[in-house]
Amino acid sequence: MSYQSFNTALIHGGIYGDSQTGSVNVPIYQTSTFEQDGLGELREGKWEYSRTGNPTRAALEALIAELEGGAAGFAFASGMAAITAVLSLLQSDAKVILSRNVYGGTFRVLDKVFSRFNLHYAIEDTTNLVGLEKQFTPDVKAIIIESPANPLLTITDIRAVAARAHRHGVLVIVDNTFMTPYLQRPLELGADIVVHSATKYLGGHSDLVAGLAVVKTKELADKLGFIQNSTGAVLGPQDSFLLVRGIKTLGVRLDRHVENAEFLADWLQESEAVKTVHYPGLPSHPGFELNRQQAKNGGAMISFELTEAYDIRKFFKSLKLIALAESLGGVESLVCHPASMTHAAIPKEIRDRIGITENLIRLSVGIEDKNDLLADLRQAIESSRIA
Repeated sequence: MSYQSFNTALIHGGIYGDSQTGSVNVPIYQTSTFEQDGLGELREGKWEYSRTGNPTRAALEALIAELEGGAAGFAFASGMAAITAVLSLLQSDAKVILSRNVYGGTFRVLDKVFSRFNLHYAIEDTTNLVGLEKQFTPDVKAIIIESPANPLLTITDIRAVAARAHRHGVLVIVDNTFMTPYLQRPLELGADIVVHSATKYLGGHSDLVAGLAVVKTKELADKLGFIQNSTGAVLGPQDSFLLVRGIKTLGVRLDRHVENAEFLADWLQESEAVKTVHYPGLPSHPGFELNRQQAKNGGAMISFELTEAYDIRKFFKSLKLIALAESLGGVESLVCHPASMTHAAIPKEIRDRIGITENLIRLSVGIEDKNDLLADLRQAIESSRIA
């Protein structure tokens, strides 16, 4: 079946339905193993053991590969499991460049786990192409980009960084969690690997934990497939099924997410209580034009700082509709304090240097009525004014 629209691909892409019964949904193959027809004779030539391959997970992996435009997709038990598998492609004594603000868990796994295996890292400003070019020393083997970055929403020119990295033989990895393939397709911009915390927008309902990786070439697919099977942090069939279901509504959900985010970002920018708003959908954002070139819009994540006249602890306590919680990308709006929550693993001196201040607030805008969200933000800010 052929189709042109991405929204149609969300529903009919990958492995659609079940040819045996006509079910429009891929079944949940809740099994650990598969009967073989004889020695070395696997059903359909591949079904052996669910760590190695499961039909429900295979449907999800085919779907995300199609949506990102890659050679193959891989589903993992969490976003960090996906990142860990991708980093396992590298050899000891290699060096990884990280965008200045990335998810704290990515920093932590490099700083506390892979460092024990002599995998090194450096935090660099990937928005500064001239300065970045100087960092591609012979030991650099990979660069991890988040654009928009978590939590300051800085924008990196993925195409330009990829071109420079490839001249030095450096693998380009893009965390596309904030945008999803509905808003941005990094492989088309030159990336080699795209990773997702699928717990977020792809799942969309705060009811599962999952990670996805998509690779550009068959060579990378063979290598990452070997690591996935060998290390075993695969996504189970139940969560694979839920993730396929969540992806089907990605387009309609993100359209509402973004509509609400643009509305709130405009209001926050005009509020006298707000010192700074970080949202790439605002023309005032330094990465606005670049983001327009490589993404559909500014997404649905906002970060902002209140002025010194307001107490952020009182702000968080005063919210009634928006929940204070880790994570993002669900249908419900969530707010968090990056310095003590999502980015607490990053030492304070590094957080201060890259701009993750104690007053920074990160808002994942949900799909509730935008006026209800605005009313909640307004009353919480008013309640947090220091007398």
